[in-house]
Amino acid sequence: MASKPDRDTVPLQLTTPSGFGSNATRDIAAALNLILADTFALYVKTKNFHWHMSGPHFRDYHLLLDEQSEQIFAMTDPLAERVRKVGGVTLHSIGEISRTTRVPDNDAPYVDPQDMLAELREDNSELAKRMRAAHEVCDEHGDVASTSQLEVYIDETERRTWFLAEATHVAPGSA
Repeated sequence: MASKPDRDTVPLQLTTPSGFGSNATRDIAAALNLILADTFALYVKTKNFHWHMSGPHFRDYHLLLDEQSEQIFAMTDPLAERVRKVGGVTLHSIGEISRTTRVPDNDAPYVDPQDMLAELREDNSELAKRMRAAHEVCDEHGDVASTSQLEVYIDETERRTWFLAEATHVAPGSA
Protein backbone atom coordinates (compact mmCIF):
# COMPACT_ATOMS: atom_id res chain seq x y z
CA MET A 1 0.00 0.00 0.00
CA ALA A 2 1.44 3.34 -1.06
CA SER A 3 1.83 5.96 1.61
CA LYS A 4 0.75 9.57 1.26
CA PRO A 5 3.48 12.17 0.83
CA ASP A 6 4.44 13.98 4.00
CA ARG A 7 2.85 17.47 3.83
CA ASP A 8 5.92 18.95 5.49
CA THR A 9 8.31 17.74 2.78
CA VAL A 10 6.31 17.69 -0.46
CA PRO A 11 4.41 20.84 -1.37
CA LEU A 12 0.93 20.18 -2.69
CA GLN A 13 0.19 21.63 -6.12
CA LEU A 14 -3.02 22.19 -7.98
CA THR A 15 -3.13 20.53 -11.35
CA THR A 16 -5.86 20.87 -13.92
CA PRO A 17 -5.78 18.95 -17.18
CA SER A 18 -6.33 21.52 -19.91
CA GLY A 19 -5.02 20.22 -23.19
CA PHE A 20 -2.51 23.08 -23.35
CA GLY A 21 1.21 22.43 -23.25
CA SER A 22 3.29 23.71 -20.36
CA ASN A 23 4.52 26.78 -22.32
CA ALA A 24 0.96 27.73 -23.30
CA THR A 25 -0.30 27.24 -19.76
CA ARG A 26 2.53 29.38 -18.39
CA ASP A 27 2.07 32.18 -20.94
CA ILE A 28 -1.73 32.31 -20.81
CA ALA A 29 -1.86 32.13 -17.01
CA ALA A 30 0.76 34.89 -16.72
CA ALA A 31 -1.10 37.16 -19.15
CA LEU A 32 -4.46 36.60 -17.46
CA ASN A 33 -3.03 37.00 -13.96
CA LEU A 34 -1.67 40.42 -14.96
CA ILE A 35 -5.13 41.41 -16.16
CA LEU A 36 -6.66 39.99 -12.98
CA ALA A 37 -4.32 42.03 -10.76
CA ASP A 38 -5.05 45.17 -12.77
CA THR A 39 -8.77 44.47 -12.57
CA PHE A 40 -8.71 44.12 -8.78
CA ALA A 41 -6.66 47.30 -8.42
CA LEU A 42 -8.97 49.23 -10.76
CA TYR A 43 -11.99 47.95 -8.83
CA VAL A 44 -10.58 49.24 -5.52
CA LYS A 45 -9.55 52.55 -7.07
CA THR A 46 -12.96 53.03 -8.67
CA LYS A 47 -14.66 52.24 -5.35
CA ASN A 48 -12.30 54.63 -3.56
CA PHE A 49 -13.29 57.45 -5.91
CA HIS A 50 -16.97 56.44 -5.62
CA TRP A 51 -16.74 56.70 -1.81
CA HIS A 52 -14.96 60.05 -1.93
CA MET A 53 -16.91 61.78 -4.69
CA SER A 54 -18.19 65.28 -3.96
CA GLY A 55 -19.41 68.38 -5.75
CA PRO A 56 -22.37 69.53 -7.81
CA HIS A 57 -22.48 66.33 -9.93
CA PHE A 58 -22.10 64.07 -6.89
CA ARG A 59 -25.15 61.88 -7.52
CA ASP A 60 -24.44 61.27 -11.20
CA TYR A 61 -20.74 60.56 -10.69
CA HIS A 62 -21.34 58.51 -7.55
CA LEU A 63 -23.81 56.29 -9.41
CA LEU A 64 -21.58 56.08 -12.50
CA LEU A 65 -18.61 54.89 -10.47
CA ASP A 66 -20.76 52.44 -8.50
CA GLU A 67 -22.02 50.93 -11.76
CA GLN A 68 -18.51 50.79 -13.19
CA SER A 69 -17.00 49.23 -10.07
CA GLU A 70 -19.64 46.48 -10.10
CA GLN A 71 -18.84 45.73 -13.74
CA ILE A 72 -15.10 45.64 -13.02
CA PHE A 73 -15.53 43.36 -9.99
CA ALA A 74 -17.73 41.03 -12.06
CA MET A 75 -14.70 40.31 -14.29
CA THR A 76 -12.49 39.03 -11.48
CA ASP A 77 -13.97 35.59 -10.81
CA PRO A 78 -14.27 34.55 -14.49
CA LEU A 79 -10.67 35.70 -15.10
CA ALA A 80 -9.35 33.72 -12.12
CA GLU A 81 -11.38 30.67 -13.09
CA ARG A 82 -10.03 30.89 -16.63
CA VAL A 83 -6.47 30.81 -15.28
CA ARG A 84 -7.35 27.63 -13.40
CA LYS A 85 -9.13 26.09 -16.42
CA VAL A 86 -6.00 26.43 -18.56
CA GLY A 87 -4.01 24.67 -15.84
CA GLY A 88 -2.43 27.71 -14.20
CA VAL A 89 -2.33 29.00 -10.67
CA THR A 90 -3.97 32.33 -9.97
CA LEU A 91 -3.31 35.16 -7.57
CA HIS A 92 -3.30 34.33 -3.86
CA SER A 93 -3.37 37.57 -1.90
CA ILE A 94 -3.74 41.32 -1.73
CA GLY A 95 0.05 41.51 -1.50
CA GLU A 96 0.44 39.58 -4.74
CA ILE A 97 -2.12 41.84 -6.42
CA SER A 98 -0.21 44.88 -5.15
CA ARG A 99 3.11 43.56 -6.45
CA THR A 100 1.62 42.59 -9.82
CA THR A 101 -0.74 45.41 -10.79
CA ARG A 102 0.21 48.12 -13.22
CA VAL A 103 -2.66 50.42 -12.19
CA PRO A 104 -1.20 53.41 -10.35
CA ASP A 105 -2.50 53.84 -6.83
CA ASN A 106 -4.08 57.05 -5.55
CA ASP A 107 -4.50 57.44 -1.81
CA ALA A 108 -4.54 61.23 -1.75
CA PRO A 109 -6.81 62.65 0.96
CA TYR A 110 -8.69 64.74 -1.64
CA VAL A 111 -8.97 64.39 -5.41
CA ASP A 112 -11.04 66.80 -7.49
CA PRO A 113 -14.02 64.99 -9.07
CA GLN A 114 -12.91 65.85 -12.62
CA ASP A 115 -9.43 64.57 -11.81
CA MET A 116 -10.93 61.33 -10.46
CA LEU A 117 -12.85 60.76 -13.67
CA ALA A 118 -9.86 61.67 -15.85
CA GLU A 119 -7.61 59.30 -13.90
CA LEU A 120 -10.10 56.45 -14.18
CA ARG A 121 -10.53 57.21 -17.89
CA GLU A 122 -6.78 56.79 -18.38
CA ASP A 123 -6.68 53.64 -16.21
CA ASN A 124 -9.50 52.03 -18.20
CA SER A 125 -7.89 53.02 -21.49
CA GLU A 126 -4.60 51.42 -20.39
CA LEU A 127 -6.44 48.31 -19.18
CA ALA A 128 -8.03 47.89 -22.62
CA LYS A 129 -4.55 48.08 -24.22
CA ARG A 130 -3.24 45.46 -21.79
CA MET A 131 -6.23 43.23 -22.47
CA ARG A 132 -5.45 43.41 -26.18
CA ALA A 133 -1.89 42.29 -25.43
CA ALA A 134 -3.21 39.38 -23.32
CA HIS A 135 -5.60 38.55 -26.16
CA GLU A 136 -2.61 38.22 -28.51
CA VAL A 137 -0.90 35.79 -26.12
CA CYS A 138 -4.04 33.68 -25.82
CA ASP A 139 -4.59 33.76 -29.58
CA GLU A 140 -1.00 32.63 -30.24
CA HIS A 141 -1.70 29.50 -28.17
CA GLY A 142 -5.13 28.82 -29.69
CA ASP A 143 -7.03 29.63 -26.50
CA VAL A 144 -10.30 30.71 -28.07
CA ALA A 145 -12.22 30.73 -24.79
CA SER A 146 -9.84 33.26 -23.19
CA THR A 147 -9.75 35.39 -26.34
CA SER A 148 -13.54 35.41 -26.45
CA GLN A 149 -13.77 36.36 -22.78
CA LEU A 150 -11.22 39.13 -23.25
CA GLU A 151 -13.09 40.51 -26.27
CA VAL A 152 -16.18 41.05 -24.11
CA TYR A 153 -14.08 42.68 -21.37
CA ILE A 154 -12.30 44.92 -23.87
CA ASP A 155 -15.67 46.15 -25.14
CA GLU A 156 -16.89 46.80 -21.58
CA THR A 157 -13.64 48.59 -20.73
CA GLU A 158 -13.86 50.75 -23.84
CA ARG A 159 -17.44 51.64 -22.88
CA ARG A 160 -16.30 52.72 -19.41
CA THR A 161 -13.53 54.78 -21.00
CA TRP A 162 -16.06 56.43 -23.32
CA PHE A 163 -18.45 57.30 -20.47
CA LEU A 164 -15.61 58.75 -18.40
CA ALA A 165 -14.35 60.75 -21.41
CA GLU A 166 -17.80 62.21 -22.02
CA ALA A 167 -18.24 63.02 -18.32
CA THR A 168 -14.98 65.00 -18.39
CA HIS A 169 -15.58 66.63 -21.78
CA VAL A 170 -15.79 70.40 -21.68
CA ALA A 171 -17.68 71.98 -24.56
CA PRO A 172 -15.79 74.75 -26.41
CA GLY A 173 -16.58 78.17 -24.93
CA SER A 174 -18.18 76.77 -21.77
CA ALA A 175 -15.12 76.85 -19.56
